[in-house]
Amino acid sequence: MKIFNLKKITVVLLLVVTIFLTYSFKSKFFEVAKQIEIYNTLFKELNMYYVDEINPAEFTNKAIKNTLKDLDPYTNFYNEQDVETARIRRAGEYGGIGVSVYYTKKGIQISKVYKGFSADKAGLKAGDIIISVDNQSIQNMERDQLSMFLKGTPNSKFTLEFERQGSILKKEITRDKVIINPVPFAEMIDEETGYITLTRFNDKASSEVKKAYRKLKKQGMTKLVFDLRYNPGGSLLESIRISNFFLPKGKKIVSTKAKIKKWSNTYNTKNEPLDLEIPIVVLVNGRSASASEIVSGSLQDYDRAVIMGQRSFGKGLVQRYRELTYGTQLKLTISKYYTPSGRCIQELDYENRDPKTGLVPKFSDKGINEFKTANGRTVYDGGGVLPDVKIETSIRTEETKKLITSRAIFNFATEFYYNNPHISTVDSYNFSNTNFKNFKNYLKTDTAFVTKQEALFKNAYLSSKNQGISKEYQQIKEKLYDDKIDKISENEDILKEIIKAEILERYYYKEGVYKHNLKNDKVISEAVKLLKNESKYNKILSGK
Repeated sequence: MKIFNLKKITVVLLLVVTIFLTYSFKSKFFEVAKQIEIYNTLFKELNMYYVDEINPAEFTNKAIKNTLKDLDPYTNFYNEQDVETARIRRAGEYGGIGVSVYYTKKGIQISKVYKGFSADKAGLKAGDIIISVDNQSIQNMERDQLSMFLKGTPNSKFTLEFERQGSILKKEITRDKVIINPVPFAEMIDEETGYITLTRFNDKASSEVKKAYRKLKKQGMTKLVFDLRYNPGGSLLESIRISNFFLPKGKKIVSTKAKIKKWSNTYNTKNEPLDLEIPIVVLVNGRSASASEIVSGSLQDYDRAVIMGQRSFGKGLVQRYRELTYGTQLKLTISKYYTPSGRCIQELDYENRDPKTGLVPKFSDKGINEFKTANGRTVYDGGGVLPDVKIETSIRTEETKKLITSRAIFNFATEFYYNNPHISTVDSYNFSNTNFKNFKNYLKTDTAFVTKQEALFKNAYLSSKNQGISKEYQQIKEKLYDDKIDKISENEDILKEIIKAEILERYYYKEGVYKHNLKNDKVISEAVKLLKNESKYNKILSGK
């Protein structure tokens, strides 16, 4: 009798749970359908009766962007043009003129010119502002419109007008097939140490790394510096293939955990490695993210390489593209990834964003957890890959972060280039203390670098009805300037290197920056020194 009652109770409980889940699912589905219908009716009413014309595409685009902004910064909506741009980025080739650009109200400003492509052959320079294409003015156009003008079918010709240092110039340009090599530089540092830099994980990443590795191997490489600094990531599968170059077949590289079971996967190496013996130092910094952290994290967990530099960015989230209607797409975060030891290195906890302030807490605020590498070394989660050998730099102030994300350094380098027709050779160029002092003075006149305090104070002054305080305003303005200069001066070591690289690129292209760093970069020098000290290198990886 007791057994029968127990069975009966179990059946009843299962029935209750099933009913609850079914109701919960239907309730959630109804709520989604309800909200979509509300938006549809609202949009129809606005479109029909609002006094001014409404641009449906722009209106909906803004609505979607606002819907997604409180999730994480990697979940984004892509219109048709955005989809094409993303495809080009992944593929690594497109029809264009070989430049990177800023979109401004004045037109398209060139930020970088790539060596050997049509823009370079036509003599375009960083800082030039394109103001018309085929006699059509492009001033005051939206970003989506501007992005279409320079790209097109290879070998097609067009004429552009551009502004350079106050003069208007005109050029006819033929579009090239532009190929973005994710390994822009691979050379021998000395007779035995090779250097490979990987700047992105596009669809060509693994093949280009393999090509570079084999080239250096033929030149006598027995040690490798693999530079992932400033690499923002990209393809998950490419990161697994590159990890596989130095790890045995069948090793777990990364696992993902998602809401949907089919998207929770474990990814193992599938091929025979290139080299299981060569000593490797992997360089990372605060701009090494995502796929860069998968490679550095897996090589660290298997004690296959020494990680050197600064803590990496801390992006442990995986995105996938989902096709929507009319050629649009949604890129959304579907899972978190975990290194072979079990670490999730995601730093920011977007799920628990403060609804009032918008601030996002860090997972490390709750404490960090220990994990073990294959040799028993202790590694940690809670935000990025911590290097085995940390290279100390000054801690970036908020003002320095603001400066770096502004265009002030770019603008300074443009002015420097036109004021200095020649600089010293690639190997010997140095951005001196006097140069840095000139840069700080330049910031008095440049309007790109404005701190939050300066902006608030200026707005308060402009909105003030009492305009008889211009003298006091000027005094406070100068004080705020002095304060921000003091703050960025705390990071002189970091800023000198960033400004130097921007200037070197104007004269010697990106290739020149890499050549200079090969001889002068502190982190590369420390990596070479460690690789030459075999006992110290092995001791770090042994954990003893």
